[in-house]
Amino acid sequence: MGDSTTPNGVCSSEACTDPGKLFVGGLSWQTTPDSLKNYFQKFGELKECFIMCDPITRRSRGFGFITFVNLEDSDKAVTHEPHILDGKKIDPKKSIPKGP
Repeated sequence: MGDSTTPNGVCSSEACTDPGKLFVGGLSWQTTPDSLKNYFQKFGELKECFIMCDPITRRSRGFGFITFVNLEDSDKAVTHEPHILDGKKIDPKKSIPKGP
């Protein structure tokens, strides 16, 4: 799955404005892109899934992004609660691009 952000987490393409894109906060340090993808696939097909990592240490920064193919599936994921992954409550929200 492609990463549409630069190493510092700034959006670098129009994929950052995709209405099916969700920010997922509160991730465990043990959560991997595969476990994040496997968890959210129960809500619908994903076209993108990644976890933001520190560019120096390569350690998870505790958040990531997922993008659903269908907007309705992202809405289902946001309204479903609670979300527990790897023993932690995670918090998916609609992704809002940062201004210039």
